[in-house]
Amino acid sequence: MSGPILLVLRLALVITLYGFLIWALLTLWRDLKRQGEMLVYQQAPPITLTRNGHSELEPLRFTSSIVTLGRDPTCDVLLEDKTVSASHARLSYHHGQWWVEDLQSRNGTFLNNAVVSTQLVVTTDDRLRCGQVEFSIAIG
Repeated sequence: MSGPILLVLRLALVITLYGFLIWALLTLWRDLKRQGEMLVYQQAPPITLTRNGHSELEPLRFTSSIVTLGRDPTCDVLLEDKTVSASHARLSYHHGQWWVEDLQSRNGTFLNNAVVSTQLVVTTDDRLRCGQVEFSIAIG
């Protein structure tokens, strides 16, 4: 074969390889962008809190990803009980699960009668107690 034909074949091969590389990188970039957007717009499943011992009260249903419990009027769940701190506990949705954490309350937060000292995963039918106020949890 002559030199010019080999040069043209080599250039065609280089162009094809670079074209494939650019196509592969664009595909990966689009996929990563789409997955990032899905994570941003991923909504928390609704969580429902039913106060135990108070059947006359309506269950509280939340669709936001953060729910605070306490005596402070700015809390999502206002608990008018002297055993509950102003900002007692927080329920938050992240990493695909609902979590509960104690906000340094005086009388403690309990999940299924276990002390909440770090963030714990919450599931349906769990019992959450803030001071002397107890809730049943339903997710979804």
